[in-house]
Amino acid sequence: MDTLVIEGGKKLSGSIQVGGAKNAALPILFAAILTGGRCRLTNVPDLADIDTTVRLLTGMGVTGTHRRAEHTVELQAARLSNFEASYDLVRTMRASVLVLGPTLARFGEARVSLPGGCSIGARPVNLHLMALEKMGAQITLEGGYINAKASRLRGADITFDQISVGATENSLMAASLASGRTILRNCALEPEIIDLARFLKVLGAKIQGEGTPVITIEGVDALGGGDYSIIPDRIEAGTYLAAAAVTGGEIHLPGVSPELLGAVLDKLRECGAELAADSKGIRLSATGRQLKAVDISTLPFPGFPTDMQAQFMALMAATSGTSIITENIFENRFMHVAELMRLGADITVQGATAIVRGPAKLTGATVMATDLRASACLVLAGLAAEGITTVRRVYHLDRGYEKMETKLKACGATINRQVE
Repeated sequence: MDTLVIEGGKKLSGSIQVGGAKNAALPILFAAILTGGRCRLTNVPDLADIDTTVRLLTGMGVTGTHRRAEHTVELQAARLSNFEASYDLVRTMRASVLVLGPTLARFGEARVSLPGGCSIGARPVNLHLMALEKMGAQITLEGGYINAKASRLRGADITFDQISVGATENSLMAASLASGRTILRNCALEPEIIDLARFLKVLGAKIQGEGTPVITIEGVDALGGGDYSIIPDRIEAGTYLAAAAVTGGEIHLPGVSPELLGAVLDKLRECGAELAADSKGIRLSATGRQLKAVDISTLPFPGFPTDMQAQFMALMAATSGTSIITENIFENRFMHVAELMRLGADITVQGATAIVRGPAKLTGATVMATDLRASACLVLAGLAAEGITTVRRVYHLDRGYEKMETKLKACGATINRQVE
């Protein structure tokens, strides 16, 4: 099992090319099922979840190639050999449930295992199923599988009881081939949904309102193929900005739009980092600056992202003052706290709130990652700590960050991957 060994205390300085957004690439890969035409996707990150998705799709009969070194995937779903997404693959990645909407919409049936792949709390699929049922699907749950059938989905007026990125994506894809007009209300606003809608438009979908709470889709009879480039990963970008801040260094992220990171940039400025952001990229400097604690409260986009909460906690542990961090999105997302405390962080958890008192004297230790963003948090803390930090179970990290150690090493970090 791989580990990362970090010698802390080195300021980061340099430029990092942020990869494509995993959370945009995954639904776009599944959306290729909607068309028999060839789809060529570029800026696709080379990550374990991407590989799992391609294997799931090819196992269903989609043909294609995955050129990892070129960050390119080509897919064509001229036909499917089966309509089942099995437990063996779906259990490793919750996003696999996004195969449901496009498969049902195009082929009239789908059998998808109930998802797993995440330890940060329950994320039920009831909103996905509610939307598809309103579009005319007959859905049963049996033996841990979702069984769905529909001669053809039809447009509907759908209001989500709560904001859900996945339910918005599944419904958006399904509605693209439904007969008539679908109106989705109380939609998620994430940039990854906008990216999915833009890809669907390249294929010929008729969509209006993406990026707002109300999306309107006029269903079409068929979609064509097309080429598309995935947006940069805003969470990867935010992680490297926080890494530069926690080490008192500086970093440049070319090609990353500040619109992807509004709330994160606001909080970095508030804690004292110097930021310059424009259409060409983002530059952060914390060199010679005394950073101060700030409070954060996670919210759906455009609020502060829950996927940056753990990384910001590492930053707050090393800054001056007391920070109150409130997690409003997922339960069980403070599992990194105990590991941060092994490094010397002073943190008290009270329900959905963590009180972080800094600056703590962080000292290297062996710590264990519990999920994807917790892994990144521990790497950041290790970069700031004195001595050697060993982060174990970094397979979590590899689900969302491509060659993190290589990118950090190029900016002056002493970090190496080892096999235990």
